[in-house]
Amino acid sequence: MAGCSCNTTTFTGLSTGYRRVLWLVIGLNAMMFLIEVVTGMMAESMALQADALDFLGDTMTYTLTLWVIGRPQHWRATAALVKGFSLAAMGLGVLGLTLYQVLVLGVPNEFMMGTVGLIAFAVNLTSALLLLRYRDGDANVRSVWLCSRNDAIGNLAVVLAAVGVFATQTPWPDLLVAAIMASLFLHSAALIIRQALDELRDLRRTPASKPLRNEA
Repeated sequence: MAGCSCNTTTFTGLSTGYRRVLWLVIGLNAMMFLIEVVTGMMAESMALQADALDFLGDTMTYTLTLWVIGRPQHWRATAALVKGFSLAAMGLGVLGLTLYQVLVLGVPNEFMMGTVGLIAFAVNLTSALLLLRYRDGDANVRSVWLCSRNDAIGNLAVVLAAVGVFATQTPWPDLLVAAIMASLFLHSAALIIRQALDELRDLRRTPASKPLRNEA
């Protein structure tokens, strides 16, 4: 995994195919946010609500990714930095909500959790496969791949949490998965922030702008 974008062959998102994929992924994430924010509250599931928050964050950050494509590298690296800090804030927020939920021990609806978790997994797996060829781009592009990959992992965890809730009839599997997802958000945020800072440092060392590579 590259830590800097000093290589002129690094993919920057300047591709009609990439833009089409990104628009599709944005639409899928917005749809799943609406589905999960409602079902998460109905099922009283912290894992589903954490996943809904993740879908909302992805929708906004992917839109930001689309907006900065083709702009100077400083803009793109700064956008990635904003996304990294947003992901970190989301992870801390989910941890806080999970700790709060521990004090109000209601058992979530495991059937709704599992069903929606499987649907969300299918959506995020599709997104991750669509973005697979772009996973080694600059910080702005790579952040989209990392988020989609993490989301697919998180959705499988939600399904496992539903099985755990069914088996134990306690909320602890749900709360554990929410905490794990928050940790995953924080880990990915650290990766994105580190690469974005590396790119910004490279720009300060080499002020001259470098050509952007266009891909079909």
